[in-house]
Amino acid sequence: MLKDITIGQYFPGSSPIHRMDSRVKLVLTIAFIVMLFMAGNVYALSVGVIFTLVSFLISDIPFKMILKSLRPILLIIILTSILNLFFIRTGDVLWEWKFIKITEDGVSTAGFMTVRIICLIVGSSLLTYTTSPIDLTDGIERLLSPLKKIRVPVHELAMMMTIALRFIPTLIEETDKIMSAQKARGADLETGGLISRARALIPILIPLFVSSFRRAEDLAMAMECRCYHGGEGRTRMKQLRVHLVDFVAIFIVAAFIAGVVVMNIFF
Repeated sequence: MLKDITIGQYFPGSSPIHRMDSRVKLVLTIAFIVMLFMAGNVYALSVGVIFTLVSFLISDIPFKMILKSLRPILLIIILTSILNLFFIRTGDVLWEWKFIKITEDGVSTAGFMTVRIICLIVGSSLLTYTTSPIDLTDGIERLLSPLKKIRVPVHELAMMMTIALRFIPTLIEETDKIMSAQKARGADLETGGLISRARALIPILIPLFVSSFRRAEDLAMAMECRCYHGGEGRTRMKQLRVHLVDFVAIFIVAAFIAGVVVMNIFF
């Protein structure tokens, strides 16, 4: 399960989405999320589904990455579907037993919310799949740069966010190694009740915290040795520039958002 978590991973490539400006990708990702929540019916949501599939095909990211990005939140998706299925009681009754009632609106809402969450996770994952941590840091810092006027530490915030994303795969790998080492010593991590499983995690969490603090100290020492003093006076080897592919992407996203609005109005 740990190996299936792909949050924060970057897959180098030369697709049009890889070549886009990181600032544009951040803004379009927000616009994509807004587009999904704007969808008020199945036809409007289908526009978001088509956009998600087309974006993944253009990015040249393997299709299996979609499944890997969904496995960690599969429980949340199932729980959301069940809650909508059993707690929405409007519409025609399809099945009823004692106090349990499944209605037509409950089924449609459960399916609608499931598809929306899947599109939200899959589409948002493209941001980290196709953007390197350095570009992501520069993009966040540039977009938040107006906040510098009110003395907000924009560079430090962007750096912390990017380091957190960067070290998610590292911590997952470290956790997997610790679990394998504990299993080799005879630890039982998969059987027993909820309380016994929680207790079995203690020998994993303590080494993980120690390793995390050690990595943080090593990173801080390395940054100090390189005379890192924050964003003041910092120059960039690669300057962010908007190209033709960015304007084309903006036009396409605007067209899909318009399609969602049209579907909401006429259907």
